[in-house]
Amino acid sequence: MKVSKQARREAKELFRTVIVNGVLDENRVRQIVGKVAEAKPRGYFEILSHFQRLVKLEVERRTARVESAVVLSPELQADVKNKLSRLYGQGLNISFAQNPALLGGLRIKVGSDVYDGSVQARLESLVESF
Repeated sequence: MKVSKQARREAKELFRTVIVNGVLDENRVRQIVGKVAEAKPRGYFEILSHFQRLVKLEVERRTARVESAVVLSPELQADVKNKLSRLYGQGLNISFAQNPALLGGLRIKVGSDVYDGSVQARLESLVESF
């Protein structure tokens, strides 16, 4: 669906109001959606769809997934959390998962950034080099 420039501007304006101290405020998101749906301004469906896209991108940007071949110790998890918080700021949602296919090392995905320090990735790059 094509969104007009005016609807994008209004959605961005609304989006700026839901960011508090660099973190998305879910309660404000609900309030904004409720108010826009109730008021039904011209092009409100386009505004809400673009607003939804902006919120979704922000949530993805503030979500980290850490995969490892084995379960990480609490100390190592805390170290990874501290380093990711230092890189990406506070308010990062971090989840840890086990993926035996990695063989060893870590794969970290934060938004569109991927840090792959796994043995599997190194072996695949070695195979590609031959």
